[in-house]
Amino acid sequence: MRVIIVGAGGHAQVVADCLLRARDKGGKFIPIGFVDDNPEFSDKSFLSLQVLGALADLASIPHDGVVVAVGNNRVRETIVARFAGEGEHFVTVIHPSAIIAPDVLIADGAMLCAGCVVNTGSVIGAHVIVNTASSIDHHNQIGAFAHVAPGVHLGGDVSVGKGSLIGIGATVINGIKIGAASVVGAGAVVIRDVEDYEMVAGVPARHLGIVRHET
Repeated sequence: MRVIIVGAGGHAQVVADCLLRARDKGGKFIPIGFVDDNPEFSDKSFLSLQVLGALADLASIPHDGVVVAVGNNRVRETIVARFAGEGEHFVTVIHPSAIIAPDVLIADGAMLCAGCVVNTGSVIGAHVIVNTASSIDHHNQIGAFAHVAPGVHLGGDVSVGKGSLIGIGATVINGIKIGAASVVGAGAVVIRDVEDYEMVAGVPARHLGIVRHET
């Protein structure tokens, strides 16, 4: 199955590596290249995969599926909405070193990177990033378009709302609810619930402000 990676930046290259390593282990997805609107990536190649054009060129490139490998949650959601409207099929990417319990539910477009662990009873929403060496313990609910950054550790029964970012190296104790579109700072230790659009950081994590998005 021929897959085009939407994006060509750092995270997209990580996702490309996931696809290549999975292919080497007999996976069905064959990455054929990137599309990206950044002119700096024009005609370049990464991991022996060519940047094939801009996002508008996607329809003219033969392929069977796409993965939107953009780290910014809101940008990723916007691109997904665009291509969903054009009838694109979104694939799920799982690095072969990921450890995933057999009953975990993983929605289309999710990206599970090298060394991550997802334990029993958990649900990974559409287009979620579970990044390198992060761990998601039992019965977590990770909302669509969330990003669990490298080295994050989530305890059991944690809920992460749609579009939220859990920053690199953060720890969330059991039973915590992280609201939608919120931000947990790098290295934070979260011991209380986080509201929608709230930004927290520190040990223990404290309120820093409200996440504001331009419309």
